[in-house]
Amino acid sequence: MASIRKVIITCAVTGGIHTPSMSPHLPSSPDEIADAALGAAEAGAAILHLHTRDPADGRPSQDPAHFAPVLQKVAPHTDAVLNITTGGNPAMTVEERLRPAREFKPELASLNMGSMNFGLYPMLERFTDFRHDWEPQALERSRDVVFKNTFADIETVLAMGAENGTRFEYECYDISHLYNLAHMHGRGLTPRGPLLVQSVFGLLGGIGAHPEDLMHMRRTADRLLGTDYLWSILGAGKAQMPLATMGATMGSHVRVGLEDSLWIEPKELATSNAQQVAKIRAALEALSFEIATPAEARGMLGLKGADAVGF
Repeated sequence: MASIRKVIITCAVTGGIHTPSMSPHLPSSPDEIADAALGAAEAGAAILHLHTRDPADGRPSQDPAHFAPVLQKVAPHTDAVLNITTGGNPAMTVEERLRPAREFKPELASLNMGSMNFGLYPMLERFTDFRHDWEPQALERSRDVVFKNTFADIETVLAMGAENGTRFEYECYDISHLYNLAHMHGRGLTPRGPLLVQSVFGLLGGIGAHPEDLMHMRRTADRLLGTDYLWSILGAGKAQMPLATMGATMGSHVRVGLEDSLWIEPKELATSNAQQVAKIRAALEALSFEIATPAEARGMLGLKGADAVGF
């Protein structure tokens, strides 16, 4: 992997890890999600990673009807790359998770590269006041849920991408996921061009958030993928800013956002996705990195362009 000077910032605007009661700043309605995405783009995010929620109760949703108003509001007002999740929520089937990406044919979509335990239940020790009955139940269920991403599931998502011209943010939560990606790449199932490898640190069930874990992921990715990939770092919770900054000094791009962490400082909730983007941007610029524009990100990733999507 070649060293970089221009860093792509991805912002994960909302997702299924956190529930609405955990932060008043977590966007839930289509308008809130769209406004948060536009704010993140204005702050410097070249890629917007999008989940949506049912506006009635804040449940994670892969219903295209919940994505449509977000995409319709965001796309005309930013040239940022809109990246639609195929991860959704661990309780969903792969076909449920694929619905919005299949329908809207985005330039970029996320793809989880292996099955794993996905333990969110420790959050019950930190958050006790919930607005919706489903929230503590969902956290408790994660004690006995496997986030299923079999080889057949991964092949299904890759086939959708080949059909739609969609490339992927390959989310690798552990070392084995890098091996799975190398396996699919070696079989010729991934699109040609650089792989965007999103290394995910600090979620219970995946690799930890120690600096040694980050270096181990980097060494393994280099050995398996050579120079045929772009690396990006996602640190969960308090690991968000330290690991992103550390990764950038080692040649990575970065991902922040309220999907991955609710915090801006220890014990201080982030008030917006844009606040997190601005913070990592300031850190990167202080280290003399340049921030990639959406056009530069498209060029680096070989994306098909915003005029070739289905929204």
